[in-house]
Amino acid sequence: MNRIPRTFADLAARKEKALIGFITAGDPDRTISLAAIQAMCRAGLDLLELGVPFSDPTADGPAIQRSSARALAAGMDLRRAIEMAASIRGCTEIPLVLFSYYNPILAYGAEAFYRHAVAAGADGVLVVDLPPEESAELTSRWPGKALSLIRLTAPTTPPARLEAIAASASGFIYHVSKLGVTGSEGVSVAEVEQKVRELRRVTRLPVCVGFGISTPAQVAAFSTVCDGVVVGSAFERLIEENLGRAELPRILAERVAALKAATRGGKGNAAP
Repeated sequence: MNRIPRTFADLAARKEKALIGFITAGDPDRTISLAAIQAMCRAGLDLLELGVPFSDPTADGPAIQRSSARALAAGMDLRRAIEMAASIRGCTEIPLVLFSYYNPILAYGAEAFYRHAVAAGADGVLVVDLPPEESAELTSRWPGKALSLIRLTAPTTPPARLEAIAASASGFIYHVSKLGVTGSEGVSVAEVEQKVRELRRVTRLPVCVGFGISTPAQVAAFSTVCDGVVVGSAFERLIEENLGRAELPRILAERVAALKAATRGGKGNAAP
């Protein structure tokens, strides 16, 4: 059973919002990355986005670009990222979403990707540069429906397109909080709230918000208007600042615990 709907239902019952953490697989190497992710899951992540490192991460800011470069230099690729997902699944039951650009999946093969991702325990995939109009090339070759396809919306997405995107989405909607790349600043809660209201009119899926969210105060603020928040660049900056330190898993776990505490008590959960 896909773990994503169950997780959001459980969180809504507890009046909590999801803390979704993005980490690049294999940054700075597989062993350290796995230990860090396991510590973060134990510390309170509700959902993990496992990033597949890519040579041209056009949607990502400098912190995640550098994390991809470190992971690629250490030998990480899509196959090894799926293997890492299986190792993570061995120690946690939180939902796991593979976060990738389309080219690695295209090279891997659509059906093989689906089978191997599901066998590894993945619950979904988010393909940053694959619009709905072109995604049938991928999903038409999937032999089942066990893998949610997470869709992205943006501040500039008009209402009619929000409806079209939501119609083919599963798992949850990832709303990009602002124009620009990951890790950039200047996010407006009021503007995000308006867009989330528009999304609520066309979908009953949970709506989560990411890009530019990094502090407990920001998590608390956005938790009042959506069902979950995504933090990524802040974690990758912590990794970069603590390269070579044995305390890295503990440092990341402490940040997760602080961010998770800020998700409790917000309003605005998706309708059951």
